[in-house]
Amino acid sequence: DYAPMPKYAIEGGSRAVAMAASLVDRETEYWAANKPFWMPAAALDNMPNFQQGMVSAVSRFAVELGDFLARVRGSSSIDADVNRATGFLKYDGMIWYWGQGNLIPMSKSETTYKRAVEALDVYNRNVAAGRATYDRRADNLIEFLNRVAADLGSASASLDERAEASSAGYFDTEADDVFYNVKGRLYAFYLILREVGADFAPVIREKQAGQIWERMLQSLRSAAAMNPLIVANGDEDSLFVPSHLRSLESSLLRARTQIRELSDTLQK
Repeated sequence: DYAPMPKYAIEGGSRAVAMAASLVDRETEYWAANKPFWMPAAALDNMPNFQQGMVSAVSRFAVELGDFLARVRGSSSIDADVNRATGFLKYDGMIWYWGQGNLIPMSKSETTYKRAVEALDVYNRNVAAGRATYDRRADNLIEFLNRVAADLGSASASLDERAEASSAGYFDTEADDVFYNVKGRLYAFYLILREVGADFAPVIREKQAGQIWERMLQSLRSAAAMNPLIVANGDEDSLFVPSHLRSLESSLLRARTQIRELSDTLQK
């Protein structure tokens, strides 16, 4: 039920862009993925994977924003602020001054992500002022949905790969990493797509796709809300040890199918 922060919810701008900025802003205040061993957050496991999954989804949104939504029929040049945000969001989430074998001090992950937030906010303010494009056409929405569906396919593959690699049940120490990374991605996609639905409400209404859109959002919400006490990677037909990876994948694939259905409906 999270809503965009008021400081990013600019009248006349995009609610989806405001949501993307709000999500990253919120997470950078408590970024856990890059903390060194002497900090308490270094002991966390699920939260860092969840956060990185969220940023991955926002990064995908920023890429598609630059490729489709922020251009006039895809033929104009990419918006400079969107391009900056896209680059910043691709930054490694594990860097804390030093990281990934680097000996030279670098910008912390959360510092770089905050720059992405600033760039998204500038872009959205320009949209509200008529200085930047946010093209709310059906064909742009279709292309965006197709890219999201492809990204969900990649997430499904990671769940499937881990489920096939092991059936150690409650003793699979890597299952929760994959589970929470995908859960974070689905959570961010749910919130962004909910706001995309508000941005493109006239298009969705004109194409009579409202019911399918709501079913798609409900599937994403159900997946994002999964919260097992312990993530188990058991066999699908196990009586006592569930497969939470397969359960998450089932909801994900249902949402992906509905996105494809939406894409077909919007083309009519």
